[in-house]
Amino acid sequence: MRNRPIRVVLGKVGLDLHDIGAKFVARSLSDAGMEVVYLGPFQTAASILDAVVSEDPDAIAISSISGEYKSYIPEILGELARQGLDPIVIVGGLVPDADRVELLAMGVAGVFGQGTAIEEVVRFLEEAIAARDARRAVK
Repeated sequence: MRNRPIRVVLGKVGLDLHDIGAKFVARSLSDAGMEVVYLGPFQTAASILDAVVSEDPDAIAISSISGEYKSYIPEILGELARQGLDPIVIVGGLVPDADRVELLAMGVAGVFGQGTAIEEVVRFLEEAIAARDARRAVK
């Protein structure tokens, strides 16, 4: 059983300024009982990773409608692995099917397009984090 709420770092990567959807997700996750650290737009891989180190989140949510996640996600995942960090990483926004397959193959845990019910995102995070915590407990 968790002794703290699920903690999520959420940011928009690159030059993608349109953050209405990300703000909606941040508020909705918060309303579902999660602690959300919303970094805002114009994030880099380094700023996301700095937040991960300082905030110790259970999950990282990357929002993008411009496709810039393709250049940031490999760097984020690589650095997480190098540092031995294991937050659940999800991507949301405008993600074509081909990119969805590529992101999942890279190690992104979930990809959520526009129109995804927020309840689906909440359920996914709860289940993925519970499974990760169970794996940690076995070690």
